[in-house]
Amino acid sequence: MKVTLGTLKDKGDDLVAFLEPRVGTKPSLSGGEIEIEDEAVKEGVRPRHVKTYIKRFLYMNGVRKKYRVFVAGKELTIQEIELGEKTEEEKEKKAPEKKVEEVEAEPAEEEAEEPAKSEAAEEPKPAKAKKAAAKKPRPKKKKSDEED
Repeated sequence: MKVTLGTLKDKGDDLVAFLEPRVGTKPSLSGGEIEIEDEAVKEGVRPRHVKTYIKRFLYMNGVRKKYRVFVAGKELTIQEIELGEKTEEEKEKKAPEKKVEEVEAEPAEEEAEEPAKSEAAEEPKPAKAKKAAAKKPRPKKKKSDEED
């Protein structure tokens, strides 16, 4: 069985130490790949199980959301997920629009607050939303009525 680490090469030693008790043999690390001898692996451990172990290792190290693990036969590949980053132009277009909206909204709110203060003194605050009433138990049927 072979595990290709990709950009996770720096954590290869930790992954080997993590996998050793789970697969029953010490995997060998060479460059960006981990080799696990098929004959020495515990009975019942399949590549899908090793995938789960690798995902658990990634989660424990806090990088699970950044990597995916693919299985193809007896080869596993750990691949970094490329998050869709926006171009600088798109970021610049969206940022000014928000600032303009905030600036325009602030004066309108200040003007509306002054009359609202005098009205607020006259009117009590609205009550909070009520919770749904608990269900009432249904009355039981009387046996004496049904028997007659």
